[in-house]
Amino acid sequence: MPKILLVEDNEMNRDMLSRRLMRKGFEVVLAVDGENGVAMAQSDAPDLILMDMSLPVLDGWEASRRIKADVDTQHIPIIALTAHAMSGDREKAIEAGCDDYDTKPVEMERLLGKIIALLGESLAKPIFAGETA
Repeated sequence: MPKILLVEDNEMNRDMLSRRLMRKGFEVVLAVDGENGVAMAQSDAPDLILMDMSLPVLDGWEASRRIKADVDTQHIPIIALTAHAMSGDREKAIEAGCDDYDTKPVEMERLLGKIIALLGESLAKPIFAGETA
């Protein structure tokens, strides 16, 4: 079962997205700020990180940079999530080390496609067996 670290400070967004991911067969661990997200990337060894970019303590941009700078966590794919989609944000997220970018409100099928693309067939296939795209 692939493990996703969801770094999200908004309780409603965190609860909704984590429930939807768990229904799809993912294990979900939660962090409420960027500093906690960096620590959990190291301690929990997730297969993928969903990173809100507007976070308290340490924003998602800097948290992503730190995760990608650490030899133990740099291999973990990160999808940046932001409600404030501005021109250039995608490029800024990629420069910060994120592997992909998505906007809020989350469109679940689009996000799942990005998760599958980053996890690869070996991890995603058992989860989506029997589902049609």
